Amino acid sequence: MTNNTPPPVARGKVFAVAPMMDWTDRHCRVFHRALTRSAVLYTEMVTAQAIIHGNREKLLGFDAAEHPVALQLGGSNPLHLAQASRIGETFGYDEINLNVGCPSDRVQGGHFGACLMAEPKLVADCFSAMQTAVKIPVTIKCRIGIDDQDEEAALDAFVGAVAAAGCKTFIIHARKAWLHGLSPKENREVPPLKYDRVLRLKAANPLLHISLNGGLETLRSGLPYLEQLDGMMLGRAAYHNPWILIDVDPTFAGVDAPVSTRREAALAMLPYVEKHCASGAPLHHITRHMLGLYHAQAGGRLWRQVLTIDSHKPGAGPEVILRALQVVDEQAAKIAA
Repeated sequence: MTNNTPPPVARGKVFAVAPMMDWTDRHCRVFHRALTRSAVLYTEMVTAQAIIHGNREKLLGFDAAEHPVALQLGGSNPLHLAQASRIGETFGYDEINLNVGCPSDRVQGGHFGACLMAEPKLVADCFSAMQTAVKIPVTIKCRIGIDDQDEEAALDAFVGAVAAAGCKTFIIHARKAWLHGLSPKENREVPPLKYDRVLRLKAANPLLHISLNGGLETLRSGLPYLEQLDGMMLGRAAYHNPWILIDVDPTFAGVDAPVSTRREAALAMLPYVEKHCASGAPLHHITRHMLGLYHAQAGGRLWRQVLTIDSHKPGAGPEVILRALQVVDEQAAKIAA
């Protein structure tokens, strides 16, 4: 545990790390898996069209250690989404998730993401095609509404239509998305969080599996909501301060975390790093996701500095992580003295 007071247990509930563009790639997920065995990990959003026409191994390949891992898709064409879902299933993903929450201009231009909150029937058709195409679960991640929608009526109508098509699992970002006037970053911060709206949704739909997302900074902050909800999802908080994931397995699965110190977490990455670098790939593909391991710890700035600078040097490999650990240890010893 990260402190001396264990949080209330949440056995049988689901904890997940949110899909985040440019962040939750395969290397990030392997690192997060070194900290928790039970959390559900999500890919970055990948468009159905990219999967159908692009380099599938590059887009979809992942390490077996990442399970349970979900593929998040973007799109609004039921046939394309069904085809991409089938491809994802053949790659071994445990879940397919449809993005109905991203508000970026590029995503809107492609007619997918949060703008689909205004088209519940289309989302229901997309879900039906996807779930018919695969045996693994298909889930939906959405907002509580968009723009000037009445979030009470609109969210009920949206979830009702998609649930009627057979969807059982919804991950709700408890903010509206404003498609005009706010940037994606502002859409994560400006619209007010309304956790109570998600609680009312669950109360009205007790048979649906509903997880809470948005604004949660720690496990402890989300646990009170799990008295009524079925799961919680953390995003940027888990990325910037990944050590908080060390509490996931004891809290949600009733088992010890896979490591007990930050040093152990870094060392656990060495075999993966060695294999990656031996293939000719650069070290910084991995270490950029490890910068927050010593967040708010003695030597944390030096840890980030060594990884950031040395991982870009030609031929950089596992020795960079070992050197960064040595620098952290030396700094901690100085402070202790």
